[in-house]
Amino acid sequence: MTAGQYRKAAVIAALGAPIIRALGSTYRWRVDGFSHYESIVASGKQPIFAFWHGRILPATLFWKNRGIVVITSRNFDGEWIAGIIRRFGYGTARGSTSRGGARALVQLRRDLTDGRPAAFTIDGPRGPARVAQPGAVFLAGATGHPILPFHIEADRFWTTNSWDRTQVPKPFSTVTVAIGEPIHVSDTAEATVEATRLELETVLGVLEKKTKQEIRRSGETSEKTI
Repeated sequence: MTAGQYRKAAVIAALGAPIIRALGSTYRWRVDGFSHYESIVASGKQPIFAFWHGRILPATLFWKNRGIVVITSRNFDGEWIAGIIRRFGYGTARGSTSRGGARALVQLRRDLTDGRPAAFTIDGPRGPARVAQPGAVFLAGATGHPILPFHIEADRFWTTNSWDRTQVPKPFSTVTVAIGEPIHVSDTAEATVEATRLELETVLGVLEKKTKQEIRRSGETSEKTI
C-alpha cells in the first residue's frame, strides 16, 4: 500500500465507524442460542467465531467490545475494515488465505492462549461465497478451543452487488441471530479438517434457514440491491 492509500483508509474508518454505530443503535435484536456462547466461556475456553463474509456489518455490531481478534487482509480494503472494527473493540491479525495467513494464525493461537476469542469470515476474503476455508477448523484443532458458528439475517436490508452479497440492515429493522452448538475439532489431520470444514458449511446453512424462517413467521422481508 502507498502512503496515500493508508491516509484514505484512515479517513474511511473515521467517517464510517460513527455511521455504522448510529445505524446499529436503531436495530432490534432477536437472538437464539446465546447459551452456546455462554457455555464456552464458562468452560474456560474461548470461542472461535465462524460466519459468512456477507454478514460482517451486523456481526461487528452484535459481538462488539468482547476483545475478539479478527483476521483482516493485508490490502487497502483490509486496512479500512481493520480501522473500523478496532473502534468497536476488536483486535486484528493481518493476513488472508493468499497472503500472510500463516503469520495471522500464529497470532490468533497466541491470542486464544491469552484469553482473547478469535473470529473468521470463513468464505473470505475473496470467496467463493458460502464455501468455508479451513483456517478456523485448523486453529480449533491446533488449540482445543471450539468453533462457534452463527448466522445473522435482517427483516429489512440493502444488499451490495458484490461477490458475497453483503447485507446491510436498514434502520429500525429487526436483526435475527442464530448461534449454533460449539464444534470441537480433535486434531489437525487433513481428513479431520476437511470433514469439519464440510460440517461447518452444513451447520451455517441450517442456521441461515432458521433465521429466515423466523423472519417469515414475524413478517415480510424487504430487500434492495445497492
